[in-house]
Amino acid sequence: MKLASRMERIGTETAFEAAARARALEATGRDVIHLEIGEPDFDTPRHISEAATRGLLDERMTHYTPATGIALLKAAIVGDVKHWKGIEATPEHVIVTPGAKPIMFYAMPALINDGDEVIYPNPGFPIYESMARYVGGVAVPAPLP
Repeated sequence: MKLASRMERIGTETAFEAAARARALEATGRDVIHLEIGEPDFDTPRHISEAATRGLLDERMTHYTPATGIALLKAAIVGDVKHWKGIEATPEHVIVTPGAKPIMFYAMPALINDGDEVIYPNPGFPIYESMARYVGGVAVPAPLP
């Protein structure tokens, strides 16, 4: 099978390599706060795990969901954003995805044309530069202090 030529432009995800290096530092006794793969550095709070378990046992919650997310979850996100950030939103403004990469993959091909400059934070997640190049953009790092 021959892959599309755009596959030559996609980079690798180095966050897991960074996680391995961080774990190696931890093994030497260093105190490390893990931010490398976007996964929280703490266990899921029990009340959340219990709510997820109840949801899985409810047969209505184990079928396909709307592509933009479950209405109750979107409404809860709207309330949370208003409470903590003071941002007014409606559920129509919310899309729930299993992480940031899928929504980036949806947005970047829709917004970036070949040759468009894509400014991304550096240091930042490696996927920013990789996705910009993948869709034909010119990745431009913006150094962070």
